[in-house]
Amino acid sequence: MGAIETLTERAALLRESLQKSQTITDGIVSILGSFDHRLSTLEAAMRPTQVRTHAVRIAHENIDKTLKSAEVILGQFDRTREAEIKVLKGPHEDLENYLEAVDQLRSVLRFFNSNKSFRSSDGVLSNVNNLLGKAIVKLEDEFRGLLAKHSKPVEPDRLFDCLPDALRPSSGSPGQQGDSDKNPLGTNNSEHQAKNLETAVYTPPVLIAPRILPLLRKLAQQLVQAGHQHQCLKIYSEIRATALEKSLSSLGVEKLSRDEVQKLQWESLEAKIGNWIHFMRIAVKLLFAGERQLCDQIFEGIASLKDQCFAEVAANSVVVLLSFGEAIAKSKRSPEKLFVLLDMYEIMRELQPEIEATFESKSCSEMRESALALTKRLAQTAKETFGDFEEAVEKDATKTTVADGTVHPLTSYVINYVKFLFDYQTTLKQLFQEFEPGDDTNSQLASVTMRIMQALQTNLDGKSKQYKDPALTYLFLMNNIHYMVRSVRRSEAKDLLGDDWIQRHRRIVQQNANQYRRVAWAKVLQSLSGQGLTSSGGSSMVGSDGGNSSGVSRAAVKERFRSFNFQFEELHQRQCQWMVPDQELRESLRLAVAEVLLPAYRSFIRRFGPLVENSKNPVKYMRYTPEDLERMLGEFFEGKSLNETRR
Repeated sequence: MGAIETLTERAALLRESLQKSQTITDGIVSILGSFDHRLSTLEAAMRPTQVRTHAVRIAHENIDKTLKSAEVILGQFDRTREAEIKVLKGPHEDLENYLEAVDQLRSVLRFFNSNKSFRSSDGVLSNVNNLLGKAIVKLEDEFRGLLAKHSKPVEPDRLFDCLPDALRPSSGSPGQQGDSDKNPLGTNNSEHQAKNLETAVYTPPVLIAPRILPLLRKLAQQLVQAGHQHQCLKIYSEIRATALEKSLSSLGVEKLSRDEVQKLQWESLEAKIGNWIHFMRIAVKLLFAGERQLCDQIFEGIASLKDQCFAEVAANSVVVLLSFGEAIAKSKRSPEKLFVLLDMYEIMRELQPEIEATFESKSCSEMRESALALTKRLAQTAKETFGDFEEAVEKDATKTTVADGTVHPLTSYVINYVKFLFDYQTTLKQLFQEFEPGDDTNSQLASVTMRIMQALQTNLDGKSKQYKDPALTYLFLMNNIHYMVRSVRRSEAKDLLGDDWIQRHRRIVQQNANQYRRVAWAKVLQSLSGQGLTSSGGSSMVGSDGGNSSGVSRAAVKERFRSFNFQFEELHQRQCQWMVPDQELRESLRLAVAEVLLPAYRSFIRRFGPLVENSKNPVKYMRYTPEDLERMLGEFFEGKSLNETRR
């Protein structure tokens, strides 16, 4: 019971509390409803104020933006004024600041071009463009002045210092090489020198001081950026082309027309060709290489302009150099020109890699092709000259006769010619390959050499027939063919022509020597024979050697001695004037004569001398002892004058 009562009391209390809470809640709701009404009234009252406040805030933001824009615009005006002061002052005193001012103007120009809504932008743009125009004109002047000031011709001595030692001149004209020994034909023995120069180092000269290059590069970039590419090209090419041409001129390069070249005497022309070879090497390896390098440095990053500039700079100098080569290649052919043509062909082939590299751009294609065309033209002319020489040797109709039967000038000329051909073996093989690629160049050279030697021999056979004395004919052929054999044996032609050729021609020499001995001494030896010495009256006796000379006429013996003396003295007088220039051959020929003559003379004296010894005045008939004859034979073939032989 007590528990129920307790629960009842608690329920009554809970009900009372809930009623109180409801009363409080109703009161709060009533209060909040009152606040809501008041807030709605307040909001309606505040709305106009909020609208005005927002407008003011937006206005402030717009003012801030406008002030900032105005500040930027004013900054551009300030930069324009700063740049204008520098532009009007000019670039000469401070080029770096001047270039900065030009960049500033370009920046201002970009700003106003991108903000054309600005009311005064047109006027500003016009002003800035005017300033830029003036600035670029001054930059052109500065580029021209700076380039001209530092574009001096390269003096020859500076160029020579860039050459390998072997090519530096020791004295004489600028183009003469210091060690260029001349051969008897007047040509440079260049093959050995060329081999020494294969690894030579060439250092192109410094054409403009390195400290100036960055300034020139910046100026060029500004001009190109301003659209003044053509003016930049014109300024650069005119100044550098002039400097290059003056460098070549001070070296000795001349501008000669084809007619002027044709009129030059051979000695003068030969000297000019030698110089031209030297000039070509200096021009390509030093000057053109230096100009190419300079263009690459100044116009870095402007590929089209640097190639075009270099082409414009080099064009006239290339024409001057190649035109001389063309004039030589197209001039009248003559044998002595072969070696200078080979020298010229050789230098063009040597320089071909450098020409290809230096003139590789499209702008330089015409110059590159001209150089290649000259190389081919020189090869063609050299080949034709080679053919002309072979024909000229065979058909040489000069009436020059060597009275003493010695080596003919044609023989020495042709042999020297052939010997010097072997100094150009490499070049000649390249030449053969130009026209007959794939063929064995050694056999080609051997074939040509043999044909020339055969042509010479054919001509000598014809010239030998000009002699009235057959003995001199054979002596002449012996001398000349011996000279050919000896020269081949002592030269590189030996390996090419071979031992068979040498042995065959040595036999020809011996055959001519034998023919000389037979023809020259036949009558003399006949007068020393016993044939025909039959008795025609008069005394006779037995010879001291036991040979029976009975029935031999003393008068006939005396006549034989007189005949021998006359013939021998005549031979002595005449053949002492004849010449065998080779000492070994001369001694051999004298010995061959002595081996026939002296035994026959001794035998004749033994058999028939006693018939004369007992006669009146025997010395009149027996003028010479065998020793006298041997001594006199030692005077043969010395090429003495007539007066010397009479003494």
